[in-house]
Amino acid sequence: MDAVQPVVKKPLLSLGAKKTIIGYIFIAPFILGFFIWFLGPTLYSAYLSMTQWNLISPAKFVGLGNFQHMLDDKLLGQALKVTVIYTLISVPLGLVLGFLLALLMNTKVRGIRLFRTIYYLPSIVPAVANAVLWAWIFNTEYGLLNVILRFFGVSKIAWLIDTRYALPAIILMGLWGVGGGMIIYLAGLQGIPAVYYEAAEIDGAGRIQQLFNITIPLMSPVLFFNLIMGIIGSFQVFTAGYLLTNGGPENTTLFFVLYLYRNAFQYLNMGYAAALGWLLFFIILALTLIVFRYIGKNVYYEEAR
Repeated sequence: MDAVQPVVKKPLLSLGAKKTIIGYIFIAPFILGFFIWFLGPTLYSAYLSMTQWNLISPAKFVGLGNFQHMLDDKLLGQALKVTVIYTLISVPLGLVLGFLLALLMNTKVRGIRLFRTIYYLPSIVPAVANAVLWAWIFNTEYGLLNVILRFFGVSKIAWLIDTRYALPAIILMGLWGVGGGMIIYLAGLQGIPAVYYEAAEIDGAGRIQQLFNITIPLMSPVLFFNLIMGIIGSFQVFTAGYLLTNGGPENTTLFFVLYLYRNAFQYLNMGYAAALGWLLFFIILALTLIVFRYIGKNVYYEEAR
């Protein structure tokens, strides 16, 4: 009599299928976050940019009417002008000062870690607290800056009221946070092999020659990264212009994002605000592509060995 063979049940899922399901479970938070918090709002804002909506009555489809209105919007031109001036001045100054500060902080002296911390701290101060602090510094009557100027015999300056000084004051405030870029530069400087400098010293190269022939070429990827991030950040300035001057005298500090905020939450013109948001996206995209096209090709990337 033949023996009864045991029935072996095949698993419903193979080992590979189980691993695939587990992998999708682990990446599900990112996928859901992408569709819910990024792709969904992006598509909805694209729809809103072609409507007129005041948050109360139903949205009215107007096609490209919001974009056509931009051509006649003088305040939009002023906002773009202020933002471009801020970018052209603050970004180069931030790059240079951050890099020079990193060179200084890269020296090996006693207590250098304390100085690195001190210079980095302003970059992590909350934006609102930062604005409140500088509002006191720029105060016309009892601000710290005017107290120092009076000590040297200079008359007080209405930093946040005078049309000549409102935008420079905000640029000066922005330079207070160069410590954030300094940390990135410092990491790049400490990644340069010391053997390059030793070989240069043997060949008789001085500090200036080493800076322009070794340090800056090897630091060009970091400089390029900070340039891109600086341009993007400068076009998104809002807190300083809103809290310190709220657009400033004669709209001298009416930044682009501040004007977008006014249209959305003061004028309740959400459709036009969404169109402004897309305009900002395309401006930043175009500037980034231009920088990659004309500056990115000069960046030196060390070949891996």
